[in-house]
Amino acid sequence: MNARPIHDSLLKTALQHVGHSSASSQPLDIGIRGVSIVRADAPSDIDCAVSRPLCCLVLQGRKQVTIGSQVFSFGQGDTLLITADVPTVSQITAAGPGRPYVSLVLELDPAIISELSVEMRHTQVLAPPLRVDETSAEVADAALRLLQLLDRPASVPVLGAQRLREIHYWLLAGERGSEIGRLGWPDSHSQRVARTVALLRADYARPLRIERLASLAGMSRSAFHQHFRAVTSLSPLQFQKQMRLIEARRLMVSEGRSASSAAFAVGYESVSQFTREYGRMFGRPPARDAETVRRESEAAA
Repeated sequence: MNARPIHDSLLKTALQHVGHSSASSQPLDIGIRGVSIVRADAPSDIDCAVSRPLCCLVLQGRKQVTIGSQVFSFGQGDTLLITADVPTVSQITAAGPGRPYVSLVLELDPAIISELSVEMRHTQVLAPPLRVDETSAEVADAALRLLQLLDRPASVPVLGAQRLREIHYWLLAGERGSEIGRLGWPDSHSQRVARTVALLRADYARPLRIERLASLAGMSRSAFHQHFRAVTSLSPLQFQKQMRLIEARRLMVSEGRSASSAAFAVGYESVSQFTREYGRMFGRPPARDAETVRRESEAAA
């Protein structure tokens, strides 16, 4: 199967369903559950989030994603796979009015993965949560036929689930299949770590108690540390720190909080420590970064 014509058709079809201009790099809902399209006509500022498991097919332009100290740069024809809930810092690095950044984002569905993994006899594999690979022709073809359903909206409720299942199948049949398959195992190490991640997301502002997290995961302290890092590529403390900094940034940008107010709200006891760690993660001091993001948002609007 020749991948290039499929990728070109996929890009053309995606653009038909997001219009011809976009001032935002946020995902656009296209009416298919778990599927969105991102279009941006210019490079973006950094975006911080706790990403859930997903598959991102870049159709045009380039993007950079950082997790911990690892930096991934990828572009047209590449697929980014995220197989765990992890804090990420991302930025669209190549886009323009005549050649916008476009990507198709698919949330990975554990229920579909679980069913297919049993049928395909997948085994568990622990591996880093972020991977970048060339998009396979089979995945691109299945994604194209999914988007083509939008031309006949009545077909989406009937055939949409089948096309989504097919995309999941080709992802599982690919090089990273065993890594994706771990999302479908109900008592896998990945799922145990996911329970602790959910707690960290809810209680990130409180002091970290490793014993509580290890108990929730049903592991010893040492085993929990090992598996948490294997699944997320971060230590529990690093994960909590990035959660705090991401939330502090949101409080300053969206709610107008001062740096000190945001720092205390997310659990920091020292504003100077907060300022140092914020600068390392985002590249600018807190107040200047928040002001820059607000100005750019207002200009884009």
